[in-house]
Amino acid sequence: MAGCGTEEHPHGADRLCEAGDRVYSRAVRRGRVPRADAEPVPCLLELALLHPDPDDMDWLVPTSPQEVMTRLLRGVYEEVRESQRRVGSAVAAFERYTGLGRQLQAPAYAPAEGTAIRVLDGLSRIQAAMDEATEACTTEVLTVQPGGIRREAELTEGLHRALALRGRGVRMRDLYTHVARHGQGLLNYLELMGDTVEARTLDEVIDRLILFDRTVAFVPANTDRTMALELRHPALVEYLVTVFERLWRLAIPLTAPLPDTGIEGISHREQSIAALLAEGHQDAVIAERLGISVRTCRAHIARLSETLGAASRTQLGVRIAQVGLDGPPRTAGGSALSLPDQGSPSVR
Repeated sequence: MAGCGTEEHPHGADRLCEAGDRVYSRAVRRGRVPRADAEPVPCLLELALLHPDPDDMDWLVPTSPQEVMTRLLRGVYEEVRESQRRVGSAVAAFERYTGLGRQLQAPAYAPAEGTAIRVLDGLSRIQAAMDEATEACTTEVLTVQPGGIRREAELTEGLHRALALRGRGVRMRDLYTHVARHGQGLLNYLELMGDTVEARTLDEVIDRLILFDRTVAFVPANTDRTMALELRHPALVEYLVTVFERLWRLAIPLTAPLPDTGIEGISHREQSIAALLAEGHQDAVIAERLGISVRTCRAHIARLSETLGAASRTQLGVRIAQVGLDGPPRTAGGSALSLPDQGSPSVR
């Protein structure tokens, strides 16, 4: 395992510094330690020996000694081809962690679900977990990608994982907002991936979600997406799969045109904006939910006012109700596309 990269702690989990060994041992015995206890030893977080408690971010819970041993063993197998000098220290580390494991009888505090919910703190930790899940995936990946037009950088960032999955015959289904249809980068990505990836769109979707083989899911844990939750609890994962499948059924294939609103001069997007205006949402909220800029949203509202002959926002609300635009947009088959109000994954 790699060290934390600082001058004070240039080591791996197989040869912890004295301070780190004391804090980790205490965490194993007690089940968790205050975050403040780990501030002098950042190596424990960098090496993923401690990670945030999903129930209380002010506390850190330890990775089990057994899991640490597994990681070390995997690292040794990878490095033994280049050097044999670390084998002795790794064996000693296994013995130390095994001894700690025997001491772990009944800690004062133990997370109820173990590693069923893991907090991934930092982009490097998120990327590493995503790469590990990609490597283990064998059948399908389901993703929800909120926001508007996908930037080339975002698509390129995960391209290596997508190509690896395609090479193993893994099928992928992606959900986007309707606005994403206008991004050339997404169209180029789908052309590259061929029939391996199927994409559909909705007026609005839930926050970012990635599901591998219906066994592990990744969702954002904060608004700037520098933290994520890795979920392996079967009930949680199954719930997220159900949410995805219901959204997928309502969504429109990317290759199919959006249905006509049936009202001359009103586009599908303007119909969606009208419905959200009727619910009382402000321009910024509407823009975020539909994946467009506030400026674009206001331009559509101005066209709506002009088309419906409304001289004020109040009058616009009345006209929206009169012409029946206050309900959710409908697909070509008549299924409502309304979603619950969502708060704001990568997950990157």
